[in-house]
Amino acid sequence: MLLPYFQAIENGAIGATIRDSLWLFPFVEAFHLVALAVIGGAVLLVDFRLLGLGLKRHPVAELAWDAQPWLLGSLIFMIASGVPLFMSEAIKCYYSFAFWVKMTSLALAIIFTFTIRRRVTLADDTRFSPAVYRAVGTISILLWSTVGWGGRWIGFS
Repeated sequence: MLLPYFQAIENGAIGATIRDSLWLFPFVEAFHLVALAVIGGAVLLVDFRLLGLGLKRHPVAELAWDAQPWLLGSLIFMIASGVPLFMSEAIKCYYSFAFWVKMTSLALAIIFTFTIRRRVTLADDTRFSPAVYRAVGTISILLWSTVGWGGRWIGFS
């Protein structure tokens, strides 16, 4: 059902240009991985605090607020660099279980991050129990780790 769209995407000018270039795919992928590292840092900083693993003198809301521009900027950059990478090998992605795991976990991670996690992290420190903080931090780490793991798996599949 989606295969014709994936074929059209891969056969488009952008996909062909990236695929046919010796250096363009690794160049774009390097920026994609840097963005992943930055988003990982922004996520882990806050999630470790939610888990009670450091920065205990800083309120969660303060850390989340300070990390938010890094989270948003790196997410935008990660998506902007991921789209052309996808376009260069869309058919491979269509048949890749790892791609679908990554895309599903990315969608879930984005939804979770900007709904539940955001509500919990930007609230007053006394509004939620430590158990809620731990649950939110754990789910967030698992979701974003699955995004990274799925992306790495695509490269090896």
